Amino acid sequence: MKTEKLRTREQVLSDFKRKGISLASWSKKNGFSPVTVFQVLNGTNSCSRGVGHKIAVTLRIKEGEIVE
Repeated sequence: MKTEKLRTREQVLSDFKRKGISLASWSKKNGFSPVTVFQVLNGTNSCSRGVGHKIAVTLRIKEGEIVE
């Protein structure tokens, strides 16, 4: 199984800016609340469980597994 390199929050935000993607549009496209994505990227959500965990894993800022 190939593992992808983790990114920092700053790298994710820079990537959004470079591609011209708004946080809100990425959130809606991936089925997340823009407010929760904002909290994850600003470090106010611990990402230890629930939706914050799913967002962090999807953005590749955290290693983990998404279990439904």
